[in-house]
Amino acid sequence: MAEQRFRVGGMDCIDCARTVEKGVRGLDGVQGVVVDFMSGVITLEGVIDQSALAQRLKDLGYELLADKPTSSDSPPAQPPAGGALSGRFDFARYLWGEQNTRLAVIGGGLLLLGIAVGLSGVSPAVSDGLLLAAVGVAGLPIARSGISVLRINHDFTINLLMTIAAVGAVLIGELAEAATVIFLFAVGEALEGYTIDKARQSIRALMALTPPTAIRLRGGGETVVPVEALAVEDLILVKPGERIAIDGEVVRGESAVDQSPITGESMPVLKQPSGEVYAGSVNGMGALEVRVTRLAADSAISRIIHLVEQAQSVRAPSQRAVDQFARYYTPAVVIVAALAALVPPLLFDAPFADLPDGTHGWLYRALSLLVIACPCALVISTPVTVISAITRAARGGVLIKGGAHLERLAQVKAVAFDKTGTLTQGKPAVTRAVALDCDPSVERCPACDDLLALAHAVERRSTHPLAHAVQDAALARAVADRYAPAGAVETLAGRGVRGVVEGRLVTVGSHALFDSDFPHEAALCQQVRDVEAGGETAMLVDDGGRLRGFISAADLPRPESAQTVADLRALGVRSLMLTGDHRAAAEVIGAAVGVDALYADLLPGDKARIVGEIERQHGATLMVGDGINDTPAMAAAAVSAAMGATGSAQALETADIAIMGSDLAHLPFALRLARFARSLIRQNIAISFAVKLGFLALALTGATSLWLAVFADVGTSLLVTLNGTRARRFDGQPG
Repeated sequence: MAEQRFRVGGMDCIDCARTVEKGVRGLDGVQGVVVDFMSGVITLEGVIDQSALAQRLKDLGYELLADKPTSSDSPPAQPPAGGALSGRFDFARYLWGEQNTRLAVIGGGLLLLGIAVGLSGVSPAVSDGLLLAAVGVAGLPIARSGISVLRINHDFTINLLMTIAAVGAVLIGELAEAATVIFLFAVGEALEGYTIDKARQSIRALMALTPPTAIRLRGGGETVVPVEALAVEDLILVKPGERIAIDGEVVRGESAVDQSPITGESMPVLKQPSGEVYAGSVNGMGALEVRVTRLAADSAISRIIHLVEQAQSVRAPSQRAVDQFARYYTPAVVIVAALAALVPPLLFDAPFADLPDGTHGWLYRALSLLVIACPCALVISTPVTVISAITRAARGGVLIKGGAHLERLAQVKAVAFDKTGTLTQGKPAVTRAVALDCDPSVERCPACDDLLALAHAVERRSTHPLAHAVQDAALARAVADRYAPAGAVETLAGRGVRGVVEGRLVTVGSHALFDSDFPHEAALCQQVRDVEAGGETAMLVDDGGRLRGFISAADLPRPESAQTVADLRALGVRSLMLTGDHRAAAEVIGAAVGVDALYADLLPGDKARIVGEIERQHGATLMVGDGINDTPAMAAAAVSAAMGATGSAQALETADIAIMGSDLAHLPFALRLARFARSLIRQNIAISFAVKLGFLALALTGATSLWLAVFADVGTSLLVTLNGTRARRFDGQPG
């Protein structure tokens, strides 16, 4: 059944999301419902009457923001840019922008006026009337929400706790305290919502990276069209300095492109014809004509945004534990408060009401306990940190697909790397060209260059990976055009290739081919064996019956691999390499990058088994791979990461973590960020419990007031929220 997604206003904590989810689930036609408070999105399955949905949300104290639902495979439309909160008076605008917070402001004005009238000596009735009005105006939406949730969901909520506390304070004649409690709570909830909204802007900032229009080239003319109107194979023009509007392939032009918002790369990347570009990246000084390869909804940045918004639903274990605790905590608080109000007066002859000397009775103490026991700070302590960390990681080129994966990443003690395409570049590159008549006295030997040019004349007709390596090397040495392309090119069944170059039959082949068909000296034979023993592949070249020399190629380590392994070691994390290659080749790469251990000659099933052994020996293990053959090992690991996810929808969907730009240097950054987020979560939980326990003790001894209790509750919620959002500003590279 089709899903519909809506934005909901007024949700500022997990408890809110749980309330909405339970309340909406009871509507006719709703088959399934998932609410993510950090993105402010509700996902519904079934046949839903939108007006009934809007009314149910209103009854619960929330607001349906979207006029129309959006499809489940793309992010809901973001609020307009003008709604972003910025500037010196943005909190004041936020307060006045919503009906509930506007009522809180009016209630605060009535509270101040009532206190002023009372101090002026005017009739107490006028002052009491103003204070009662303040309680009613500011407390109306709070009471309505608390009572509605009790009626609809049969749940005790924070709003109901505050309503009981305020009504109790009115009944015992503490009108000023009742008005102050309601006002501080309403403003505190608004401040909490404002802070959460600022965190949500991190996700909106990702959406703002893509321009809404593009210049389409068609029929010799240029037309500005919405990005959504572009189709695959359309041509667009990207002017110097503009943001690229959609994923595509360069067909004309050359420019350096800053794609750090997508991949986290610190330096611009040169883009030439056939180069891939991503929506949201910034073009440099050259104009580019780009062929569209993905629709706007399927672009890399759109998929990142969609998965970042979904990531909060994959909750961290600590968050699930806190949520479960809070579910039973709130009703338990009501029971404890009732017992605190009744048991001491009934059994120990303690005062129920306040005494004339100012000593607080047990009813007042119970009301204070209700206020301070609100679990706001506790339930918000983890999710704010998680989404801030996930958004920061996405901005740095690493997509972490949920709080559970973030928390497991922080626990990683070992990283298992696939070799080919992960620690290495994934394609062979020429390492040397050695002519028999090489002149070692010169820096660049002409005979060796000619050997490479001759091989290129034949290999340019081939699509074999080794042929591509020869082609790239010939271009790099500027000898690609020395000879015309070979004629009568023939592939020798996995042993090599040959063709006619300037009337000579040139053969480029394996050592085995030359051992059987082209006699050569024992010294050259040993030299080639030594090269191949080092993990390289040798190609010998014969020029019409005259052996010219050999060219060797290897899959070289990524430039950042060795530094990544060193950075992981500095973090106390072991690095291990898993490969299906033979041991000689594995040992060369392992020594080059500095891994702690390596395993070679492995089948995909063997990799999964080895990962299990690593986990038992060292602890939580991260498996990093780039291919389908790595998926069994990735599934066996505590957490998995995929390389190069900007171009691979499969990688985005299967791995727990996606390294968007195929840059291994992002891996230590992700580990440092995950550990930082874990420390923030622990700090927030500790702060929440410490403040709660301290003020609970004060409340039971009568040493605190209602307004001070709510001030402490609001302050703690704000403190843990601000502390959690520090992950958004994590400065541990990259980005």
